[in-house]
Amino acid sequence: MKNLKFYSIAIMVLFFAATELTFAQLQAPAASPAAFVSQNVGFTKISIDYSSPALKGRQIFGGIEKYGVTWRAGANAATTIEFSTGVSIGGKNIRPGKYTMFITPQASGDWTVHLNGKGNSVFTYMKDGKIDEEALAKDDVVAINVTPRMAADSHERLSYHISAEDNKVAKVTMAWDKVRLSFMIDTQVDQKMEGFKGVF
Repeated sequence: MKNLKFYSIAIMVLFFAATELTFAQLQAPAASPAAFVSQNVGFTKISIDYSSPALKGRQIFGGIEKYGVTWRAGANAATTIEFSTGVSIGGKNIRPGKYTMFITPQASGDWTVHLNGKGNSVFTYMKDGKIDEEALAKDDVVAINVTPRMAADSHERLSYHISAEDNKVAKVTMAWDKVRLSFMIDTQVDQKMEGFKGVF
């Protein structure tokens, strides 16, 4: 009987110890969970890696993210966009590779989408507590002006969507709150097909 009682206590101690260890290893869910979207368009795989913050009833653009101040286009780590082959954005040829993406919102008129060729975080450009927009612009591989669209419905979490469109030109859309911001990526299918002529 004593042995049975001893074993019961031992089992309970081990159970609570294991439970406590499990809870200690658990971490609270990230406020801005990691997100990833990828789409093949023509011969090119386009991928966006970002963190997805929530609206939570806050004013985002013009509030938390000030107009005229470049934003990291997500939360936590830098937002990146990657192309498996060369593409064209805003009429400029972009080599295959991974680029950091920033967005500069404006109170009126077009917003600017920046692709940073050095893969830097937006915080790399901080000077005296503010972003040095001039230094950031020097590292842009391309910066395009995009007209934001206001949607009727509010999007709670920041998200990116890549549409294959005609399977030659991709459409990348950022959606958060009521803002929809889209830009086009020409995957240069026709030019690449020209390169194949005479090979076969």
